[in-house]
Amino acid sequence: MSIHKLHLRKLLQLFYLPYGGLTTQLRGNIRNEIAKKQGIETNGGDFHTPFWSDAKNHVAGRCDLPERTRQRISDNPRRKRLYPQLTDGFLGWWNDKRRWSNEDCEFAPENVKGQHEVIGLNAVVKVENLMALEVGDKTNKLIYPYFSEHPSLCKEAARIGLWLMDETFNKYSAEDIRILDVLRGHSFSVSECPLRGDEKALFKRHYERILKGWKKLREDYES
Repeated sequence: MSIHKLHLRKLLQLFYLPYGGLTTQLRGNIRNEIAKKQGIETNGGDFHTPFWSDAKNHVAGRCDLPERTRQRISDNPRRKRLYPQLTDGFLGWWNDKRRWSNEDCEFAPENVKGQHEVIGLNAVVKVENLMALEVGDKTNKLIYPYFSEHPSLCKEAARIGLWLMDETFNKYSAEDIRILDVLRGHSFSVSECPLRGDEKALFKRHYERILKGWKKLREDYES
């Protein structure tokens, strides 16, 4: 995917990776972009999409997540390390939320997704594949997953993500939004991470740094 059009979760990871990890990620992005322009297929696909689909089906009562995780690993042994950790993290969070809320919930009828245009950087941030729920008396909850093993989602990263989602989904209140660090089983909301008003500046500064680093590394592949 173009460095100018990334998923929010990927950007939040890049923003807070140490230098060495960031360089590795950016070089991988550059190589994939070059391969795509040359018509070469790259390995992969989204590693986390099948898991998140199963997690949503578990919430909807359409499958048992541990059972589906075992099947996913059987189908693809590459998943054998992280999928059980993702399952444990998600279920720990979900079961805890169900215990204290004790309210019925169902999926919202609409597919909630959006894009945020970054003025001045020629960039677009994608916010997709949310878990959109209606809880109790039709209170909305938008749960956006962060999957990365490294780094964990810090409070500043969560604030930036919550701010961007609030900007993207005008129909919903900031209080409706959650970012879930799936591996750690911890969700962030504006009640836990109140917005301070500096999120836009932080976001732009981080993204400019990423783009500058990407551009410099890209020169190594042009000779």
